[in-house]
Amino acid sequence: MLMNLFKFHGGVKPPTNKTQSNALPISIAPLPSRLVVPLHQSIGGTPKPVVTAGDKVLKGQLIGEADGWISAAVHAPTSGTVSEVAMHIRPHPSGLDSLCVVIEPDGKDEWLAHGPADYPAMSPADICAYLQQHGVVGLGGAGFPTHGKLTPAPSVAMEDLIINAAECEPFITCDDLLMRERAEEIIRGTAIFRDMLKPKRVLIGVEDNKPEAIAAMQAAVNALNEPFSVVAVPALYPAGGAKQLIRVLTGKEVPGSMRSTADMGVQVFNVGTAYAAWRAIAHGEPLISRVVTVTGNVKEARNYEVLIGTPMDELLALGHPKADTDGILMGGPMMGFLVPNPQVPVVKATNCLIAHSSELFPPAPPEMPCIRCGSCARACPHELQPFEMYWFARAKNFGKTQEYNIFDCIECGCCSYVCPSHIPLVQYFRFAKSEIWAREREKNAADSAKERFEFKQLRDEREKAEKAEKLAKAAAAQAAKKAAEAAAAAAAAAAAENTESAENIDSSTASTPEVAPPALAPQGDFLRGAVDAEKEAKKFAIQAAMERAKAQREAAQVKNTDNLNAQQARDIADIEARREVIQPSTQTVDGNKT
Repeated sequence: MLMNLFKFHGGVKPPTNKTQSNALPISIAPLPSRLVVPLHQSIGGTPKPVVTAGDKVLKGQLIGEADGWISAAVHAPTSGTVSEVAMHIRPHPSGLDSLCVVIEPDGKDEWLAHGPADYPAMSPADICAYLQQHGVVGLGGAGFPTHGKLTPAPSVAMEDLIINAAECEPFITCDDLLMRERAEEIIRGTAIFRDMLKPKRVLIGVEDNKPEAIAAMQAAVNALNEPFSVVAVPALYPAGGAKQLIRVLTGKEVPGSMRSTADMGVQVFNVGTAYAAWRAIAHGEPLISRVVTVTGNVKEARNYEVLIGTPMDELLALGHPKADTDGILMGGPMMGFLVPNPQVPVVKATNCLIAHSSELFPPAPPEMPCIRCGSCARACPHELQPFEMYWFARAKNFGKTQEYNIFDCIECGCCSYVCPSHIPLVQYFRFAKSEIWAREREKNAADSAKERFEFKQLRDEREKAEKAEKLAKAAAAQAAKKAAEAAAAAAAAAAAENTESAENIDSSTASTPEVAPPALAPQGDFLRGAVDAEKEAKKFAIQAAMERAKAQREAAQVKNTDNLNAQQARDIADIEARREVIQPSTQTVDGNKT
């Protein structure tokens, strides 16, 4: 279909090297000696194993159930016996291992009972759950679970559904052959996505260097009478990137920070994903195999239908690698990587194996200083400034690399490809990203530890406060009780002393005014607080003691002073005067005069 196309910034045109592997039809790879099926093959949670060593399994049987919504199930690629569920090296640049289910094939390739789904009666939620249970994920390289992309944004109308058939990476032809031979099933899978998302347009973007695939796809669209548009796009790397293809077909510029294109009313799926979704719906087949290109330093390059879990060295052997082959490159030469071990298994994201040799891929020339020519910036499809990111990544100034939007880099390799100084820019960017992620993990761990410590401190302080409050209440009650008892005892003692003193007082002192015992405060007043009760008790005790002393002094008045002479009377008067000076009659107790 002819339509107005747009251009994206940058891009390069490396040698395609596709003719080596696209001349022969897809072949079925034989059963391998064993299958090592990693449980974690897609973005999201790691599926949980549901089989153990010694279990018999059938082809298509569930061996790992999805863990969470963004996760996909894993199934047995053939019938046989589970020999172990253990850690094995996975195809990743890190060389790290992951949990795998190892199956020894029995050679029967016997299927588990399966059949088509009742698609017309299924709701969108049912279809999403069905695809998740059948392990359908993106086969374009990212491996995002397909069901997670089949829900349109609630606030944005779906404008365009794009089927990505560009396949711009050199050497890779698996999508090309899939479209040539199985175009009708791809279109039927695309119709499922159309029914789910209800877009206004469905666009199938194919690079213009694949005329046979374009013709096959257009013929399938016409045969099925679907209103889909097959669009030939210019062959320019990385036109197969989702954001670049959206730009070319719709003119929409996807922000670098945006991860979900559904927020712009666009969704993109790979042709292999559409094919796998149709096989799951129409035949009940889980995703247990895929088409893989075997090419590079081999005598017979070709595309094979390969079971997931097949060791890569056994698959590469089908192409008869030459004697000087020194490694296996998974993916294309621009974004691929050398696998850490030739026995690592084929996974759902494996689209190409390239036999590596120094003749096919000569060693890179020595790295030279950056001359700031700007070639990398002109080639960058995301309009970044790779030379600036390089300087700061090399200096380990990761904060500045983030200011230059390093996480918008898709690691396409265009900058490294055009650099006249042969600087492996992408490697620097990967290093910077990994360091930033590591520091972010450390910061999050420290923040979590701090939060836990502060929470523990708060809990300890709360427990101490509660304990102190209980002890204070108990002490107050005890003190109030003791104060009440002491006050009652003091009052009783004072009353007894006053009575005894009154009996001993001579009639001559009967006119002396009597001091009434202090009125006792009601017992309820003492219970208002331990401190007030103790103060009241002390005050009453002191007052009672003073009353007793006064009564004793009055009772001890000299009785034999009737017949004193004048000199004796004057001496007694002087003594009493001095006593009044030394012991004043007015005293203060707790600030109150008594």
